[in-house]
Amino acid sequence: MEWFNGQTVGIILFFIGLFGLMTKKTIIKTIVSMSVMESGIYLFYININYSRGSVPPIGQITSEVVADPVPSALMITSIVIGMGVTAIALTMFMHYKKKYGITYWNNHQNESEGH
Repeated sequence: MEWFNGQTVGIILFFIGLFGLMTKKTIIKTIVSMSVMESGIYLFYININYSRGSVPPIGQITSEVVADPVPSALMITSIVIGMGVTAIALTMFMHYKKKYGITYWNNHQNESEGH
């Protein structure tokens, strides 16, 4: 099962999120699908830059293989930004639902269901 690594799982997660983004009509499922896509991107990017046997560049370095801190710093920044965007999207969804009572992107779907 050498093909089953972090890069493969990251790609699978990305496409699961993309499928959810294209097929779901509710706002909350769209937000969750975007978060799944983000997780796939993080996993893929971190795994691409992984070097076996590398050590962090802290203190006295005795190893010849030193980990590059830039990809990790970029992913940590991206995770924080993604969490902020998700929190704002969920807050906007809550206000939208409270004001209009609608959870779908298309208003007519709620009306036809009797909501």
